[in-house]
Amino acid sequence: MALSWSDDYRNYSGFRSSGGYNRFNNHHSSAFRKVDLHCQTNNNKHHTSEISVKQLIVRRGQPFNITLKMAKPFNPDSDQLIMKAETGKYPSEKQGTMSLFGVPDKVERSFSAKAVWKAEFQKNSVPEPTILALTITPPADTPIGEYKLSVRLRAEEKELAKLSVLFNPWCSEDWVFLPNKEEREEYVMNEHGIIYTGADHYISELLWDFGQFEEDMVQICLKILDLNVKHKRDPADDVSARCNPIYVSRVISNMINSNTSNGVLQGNWSNNYSSGFPPTHWSGSYAILKQWYGSSCSMVKYGQCWVFAGVMCSVMRLLGIPCRVVTNFESAHDTNQNLTVDNYYDDNGVREKTSSDSIWNFHVWVEGWMRRPDLAKSGKYDGWQALDATPQEKSEGMYCCGPAPVKAILSGDTHLKYDVPFVFAEVNADCVNWKIKRDGSKIKMSSDSKTVGQHISTKRPGSNQRLDITDTYKHREGTEQERNVFRYALDRLANGSRGGHFNGVTHTPHRNEAPQLTVQFEQESTPVNGQDVNLKLVLNSDDSAARKLSINISVQAMRYTGRPVANIQNQVIEKKLLPGRDLIVPIHVPYSTYNKHMVHCKSMNITAMITELHNEDHIYLATEHMVLKDPPITITVSDKARVKNSMPARVAFTNPVSKILRHCTLTLSGRGLFYGEKTFKLPDLMPNKRLLVKLNIVPYKSGEKTLLVDFDCDSFRDIKTSCIVHVKP
Repeated sequence: MALSWSDDYRNYSGFRSSGGYNRFNNHHSSAFRKVDLHCQTNNNKHHTSEISVKQLIVRRGQPFNITLKMAKPFNPDSDQLIMKAETGKYPSEKQGTMSLFGVPDKVERSFSAKAVWKAEFQKNSVPEPTILALTITPPADTPIGEYKLSVRLRAEEKELAKLSVLFNPWCSEDWVFLPNKEEREEYVMNEHGIIYTGADHYISELLWDFGQFEEDMVQICLKILDLNVKHKRDPADDVSARCNPIYVSRVISNMINSNTSNGVLQGNWSNNYSSGFPPTHWSGSYAILKQWYGSSCSMVKYGQCWVFAGVMCSVMRLLGIPCRVVTNFESAHDTNQNLTVDNYYDDNGVREKTSSDSIWNFHVWVEGWMRRPDLAKSGKYDGWQALDATPQEKSEGMYCCGPAPVKAILSGDTHLKYDVPFVFAEVNADCVNWKIKRDGSKIKMSSDSKTVGQHISTKRPGSNQRLDITDTYKHREGTEQERNVFRYALDRLANGSRGGHFNGVTHTPHRNEAPQLTVQFEQESTPVNGQDVNLKLVLNSDDSAARKLSINISVQAMRYTGRPVANIQNQVIEKKLLPGRDLIVPIHVPYSTYNKHMVHCKSMNITAMITELHNEDHIYLATEHMVLKDPPITITVSDKARVKNSMPARVAFTNPVSKILRHCTLTLSGRGLFYGEKTFKLPDLMPNKRLLVKLNIVPYKSGEKTLLVDFDCDSFRDIKTSCIVHVKP
């Protein structure tokens, strides 16, 4: 039979707190005088002192110490100190959200009690009759969250403290245990990172400030959990389920996007961001989370995939789930789970918008590290799990994705939860290109099993180098093993294991075999926004006779999601390709032609559709995804930075075009340097003139910090740069 607590327990009016030292408001007859929570010492040992040294924040499965001063001597032979830890509105021993324990531990607990805490006298402490030095250990499977810790001696009850309990990647019994020290430092403790964007041949780096250890991040992240739809339906069950990182990570995936009530970020893939910030504005997570929390949990505008991933990574790391941001280039979005993406082109080689499927230049998600005993007791699917907060397709009725075991994706186990088929298609779908004729009929131009899923990338632990992890998701393209896995994955879907079925390619026109034609693009220089773009199309044939060709060259402004925004220019020419000779077609795209279409886009798609004039069924297609590099911006800072001392910095930018840049702003951020973001309005910048901004920064934390700078105007959106600042105490 469980111990019962007196009815007036919840009405007790607590204590005063300062730096973990609590002095009770006692009557003279009270047995309790004060408690020292040793916040700084405990938080240091629990790797949470970066968050706070004033509030007790511990990790499950790891002991922490408190000292309780009594009014009278405590005799363990005759006295029993009974303690109680509880979380949520409806704490219960059966659900693991309440635990009764004590010293000595003679507490009668329910037979169904889960997640039992433990208390004992500190080893090697000098015994004093009125000083109780206690070691308390939350179990490795206790739900994470804010706890109330209380104590009872005889008939008197006191609330000792409120503390936060997080997942523990340092504890081997915790499902998030990550044995590699360097990886823990990177994927839990590092507040700065790199998110890779661009395209497969134009990979660029976006420095991101995760800021997971800002002082109010515990409250923010727990608020995210409290507002999820499952908590609203059944708060007791939801809080109990927070013992499981599989469940918690799935909740976070759903809550980061605003497609659920009180979600953090609203997605926007249009060119209209007038009621918020464009997704390219953000350089870190904390400014977004702080705005959400400070606005009564109203959605923040706006985000796209890399922003969703950056914010989710911050929340995961704060809660203690090892997490890294992952970018997949040439990422497929397969809406009907047939593992095939269809692209449609008109007679001029212009990409049509008719397909519900698409291939994104890049797509960003996160991986969380955890065990998956729900899938295999052997540990076969333990390790990195793909999770995606970008709202794309519904999973079990909600916009969330994962956790999908990366090992399951590698082996084609598309019957497993959660959302393995969707992620498998993102990295390994086949691509079919169709030409839509004027009469509406379609001709299959080509099929491609190798393009999707390129250079899957994350930041390498302990450095700023890119780590290619493609081989963790799929076997090398072109190998028999990769094709066997693909066929196996299709078979699992066709058997109805996960819904959907393989439709295959329904129309393959008869085509005469033609001599090989090699088509490729070559750059003449690095494409830079603000400058004319120049490249050339090179054709070569193994035919022994000359070939007359119609060449349609189309240039489109593209969203990174593979959706066309506007047609920039078209060119149709007829040329003769001579045997053994290269045919070179120059392509010139002036800045004056593309600039108005590319303000909110960085990706330019050049398509060449080549048709043989003597046989129009012989069609060849070549495409080039070109990402325009931003014009340069520089920042310099003093090498003598100290906490609470003013530090000078200079930002310089030169207008590279012959037009006035209007609505100029400069935004600075960086944990330890700024609380949130600082934005400055700047005057218009005349053609070819240099902008120089001088400012002073007062760091508030020591260590290696990253200063992030964003310059924005009406013609060049969100040009970013950064620098490392070494701040001395």
